[in-house]
Amino acid sequence: MILTGKNVVVTGGGRGIGRGITEKLLAAGARVLVAQRQALDAGLAGNPEVFFVAADLAERGAPRLIAEAAQECLGGADVLVNNAGFMVEQPIDVMSEEDWDHMLAVNLRAPVFLARELLWQMRQRGHGSIVNIGSIEGLGANPMHAAYCASKAGLHGLTRALAVDLGSDGIRCNAIAPGWIDSDLSDAYLNAQDDPQGRARACWPCTRWGAPARRGTSAARWCSSPRTRRPSSPGRCWWSTAGAPPSCRCRSRAQAAAPLHPGVGNRHPGRAPVIECASQAG
Repeated sequence: MILTGKNVVVTGGGRGIGRGITEKLLAAGARVLVAQRQALDAGLAGNPEVFFVAADLAERGAPRLIAEAAQECLGGADVLVNNAGFMVEQPIDVMSEEDWDHMLAVNLRAPVFLARELLWQMRQRGHGSIVNIGSIEGLGANPMHAAYCASKAGLHGLTRALAVDLGSDGIRCNAIAPGWIDSDLSDAYLNAQDDPQGRARACWPCTRWGAPARRGTSAARWCSSPRTRRPSSPGRCWWSTAGAPPSCRCRSRAQAAAPLHPGVGNRHPGRAPVIECASQAG
């Protein structure tokens, strides 16, 4: 992976999966703008290749604020990694419209309009890549996760749509759908349970969770130039079910990004964008 000279915006890039992504991008030579509410720790704040913008993605003005910071700090963005998100466990019969709106605002609306605000910068630079961090729950579900599952399924759909729409501009869009990852989000969820260890076993019987660094490697691969050795089909969603036993390892082609128009959004004639399932240990 070679990202020397590339400018990358990572939402929530200072912690959890986002931190793993940021570190891998830096190691590959990129400059990174981290957009999140919390200030960066000393390890990232002291790196001259890391920039920071304080932004609350639940706010409608956040995408434009981040785009302006990308132009000012980096001179424009080549890559957007929509990583930030949150999860709340709540049965639908007690969910309020405000709860639903907040989840969808951060997990889905913000990625949509960040892509819109950064689009002109990528077009101006002649290329671009958008990487959306989805979830295995965009495919299946855990109990009482209606809003979270809907937001991540929507993000996977957005990935396919943008791959179709932006491919002719040289802008790729792909997604990574992690399973359970050892992160702040997972810790906060489990610690709120009456029996954290029991809940962890119920959610993921394999007991081995994925590591943020592995997801960082996957994201950096998608961000890299199409000339590097990496899967390059647009609209692909990498389902990473960390900790699954070898017997669960699978790799199967599923739905094309544009099944009725296989060449749309793809600069490689005859090779359709696909969603790919790849169960792999974290």
